[in-house]
Amino acid sequence: MATAADITAMGRAVTLAARGLGSTSPNPVVGCVITDASGAVAGEGFHQRAGGPHAEVHALRAAGERARGGTAYVTLEPCNHTGRTGPCAQALLDAGISRVVYAVGDPNPQATGGADTLRAAGVQVEQGLLADQAEAGNAAWLTSVRLGRPYVLWKYAATLDGRIAAADSTSRWITSPEARADVHRLRAEADAVIVGSGTARADDPQLGVRGIDGATQPLRVVVDTNATAVKPGARVLDDTAPTLIAVADDAPAGHLPEDVVLRLPRAATGPGLDLDALLAALHGRGVLCVLLEGGPTLAGAFVAAGKVDKVVGYLAPVLLGAGPAALGDAGITTISRALRLDVTETVRIGPDLRITAAPAPARKGN
Repeated sequence: MATAADITAMGRAVTLAARGLGSTSPNPVVGCVITDASGAVAGEGFHQRAGGPHAEVHALRAAGERARGGTAYVTLEPCNHTGRTGPCAQALLDAGISRVVYAVGDPNPQATGGADTLRAAGVQVEQGLLADQAEAGNAAWLTSVRLGRPYVLWKYAATLDGRIAAADSTSRWITSPEARADVHRLRAEADAVIVGSGTARADDPQLGVRGIDGATQPLRVVVDTNATAVKPGARVLDDTAPTLIAVADDAPAGHLPEDVVLRLPRAATGPGLDLDALLAALHGRGVLCVLLEGGPTLAGAFVAAGKVDKVVGYLAPVLLGAGPAALGDAGITTISRALRLDVTETVRIGPDLRITAAPAPARKGN
């Protein structure tokens, strides 16, 4: 039975893990808290960057000799393999830790087994404390390992009646400066930002992170099937961040720099590119989390393909009555096939409302 102290320590580890969002790919985000034999916090840490020390190592270094006989609270099962760093299970043993509490088991077959190694050495090991919170914080990496594709977060900004622009196509600005600043936080936490050809034509977006010190710039991806939207000199081709322009295998793209062109097969049905191929290509480049910022057509294609893992909508207290809707054709023709969502958070951002939701498990009768 977990104690209040156990819950507090693991909650702190979950909070620490979130500090690594956007900078650890292709590794997971992990937090660790070490308490000494008396239960007092002796050290804490989080995985800061791929190739750097893991969370347990940072926490053990901070704890020093106080770790001996203590407890380690870790959001992910301590790894059991040697990669660019040594196995964390062995590091915990060497430090004299007597108890390990971890939230989520490691699904990576190359790294799992740390819990068994610790138990075999006589360490008390417990799993599952605050597992839901730890899973949510590490959703991108877990999706990547379990499904072999990046985690997709679709973000949109709309009026209260669901419009992303007015009838004359003007859209700047529907939401507040506070909401737009929050979008840059989402970009900073993502490995890649994706928009479609319509957004590229209408807005000439730069897609970089602004206003966040030390942020790692995400890969910028434009889905430009026929290679007609991105022109030489487009802002997305500047040197702020790396860029890929995804085009069809047969599209003429000689006007684009060769190193930014990603050729993909067209979708088997309908317009656009094969989204499975796009996500596989990004996965192969170590992209764990994709922020989908495209307009209604691209968003509709991702929803239709079942490739949206989370939705973040910024709703402004504004009415337009006409103009494009946030979501285009998603292949949903009747209410019984509606994609139901579970709302996980609602937050005021300036005058706007940010709603976070995830696809709900299928309900009987739907």
